[in-house]
Amino acid sequence: MASGLHRWLIMGLLCVARVGDAAEDVSSVLSPIREKHGMPGMAGAVVTSRGLEAVGCTGVRKRGESVAVTGDDLWHLGSCTKAMTATVVGLLVEQGKLRWDGTMGDVFPRMAGDFHEGYRPVTVAQVLSHRAGLPENLRWGSFAGDDGIANKRLAVVEEALGSEPSYEPGTRAQYSNAGYVIAGAAIEQITGKAWEEIIREWLFVPLGMGSAGFGGVGTPGEIDQPWGHRADGTPVPRNGSANDNVPVMGPAGRVHCTIQDWAKFVADQLRGARGGDGVLKAATYRELQEPGRGGEMAKGWIALERPWGGGRVLHHAGSNTMNYANVWIAPARDFAVMVCVNQGGDAAFKATDEAVGAMIGWMSQRANAKGQNHR
Repeated sequence: MASGLHRWLIMGLLCVARVGDAAEDVSSVLSPIREKHGMPGMAGAVVTSRGLEAVGCTGVRKRGESVAVTGDDLWHLGSCTKAMTATVVGLLVEQGKLRWDGTMGDVFPRMAGDFHEGYRPVTVAQVLSHRAGLPENLRWGSFAGDDGIANKRLAVVEEALGSEPSYEPGTRAQYSNAGYVIAGAAIEQITGKAWEEIIREWLFVPLGMGSAGFGGVGTPGEIDQPWGHRADGTPVPRNGSANDNVPVMGPAGRVHCTIQDWAKFVADQLRGARGGDGVLKAATYRELQEPGRGGEMAKGWIALERPWGGGRVLHHAGSNTMNYANVWIAPARDFAVMVCVNQGGDAAFKATDEAVGAMIGWMSQRANAKGQNHR
């Protein structure tokens, strides 16, 4: 049995966080939830349209070790990457280089003759809102490796759009990682640059997301970043950039960054949801965040109704099976909450979901206190 001090180090560490003068530290809000659900490490943040309001972290980078997570650590965002890819597509639409109603044949004219007839009328908007008839996944192992990624993404286009649709496009929504790899290939076709280069140049740099990168985190063998854990809580055998989804899947789910840098992107989306301009024009945010007819899937977001959010809210979660990220945006209440843990699986979802709820409660109490102080 571990000593009392060692157990405290393993299970109770609050992070060494540099939260900044303007942001409040919510590590104490996150800590009991992390312990309750047995997560190794957890980070969370709250933003408003003004920017970062609160941030905190708790726990350790790797279960069984005493190295605490810090405010500078990198967290894997999984499928929360999709909203970023959709934003880059929005920039191409604003530049007149792409249309929401443009078909896959318009985007990939040299390949269009080999597309299944069911996919020929499919539009960019349908791909981004998971209404294109595409399967959730392909056999990603057949596209492994970090060489010639652009060609591999084109091979994904060829395989996915050359087969019979999984369902009639436009009739319903079915979540698709393959669709976002196709979106990444479209970005590369139009710009002549790698998706990784474009998203850094057009999104990360303008938003000041200097920590953003791709793939797993940490120096292989070193506990210098949060280490991934399986659904049962055991650490995965390896860490580092290669320990992730295959590189071809980048546009669907390979971005990592600090919680503060993710907050910059989320705050920009929140401002857009409230009718402001940012990286995109207000009208483009509306197009991205509006769900498809008869469904909840928007472009990179899921649009839901929640009383605590004052109406429509935006949500997404992401996991590479070793990490979990969870974000909710409440435009009517002018705040958003995001939580990350370095573990995958259902327990990780429950932990992040409860932590989101706790920080929503913290935000409500803070707002009430401010209202009382101004009476």
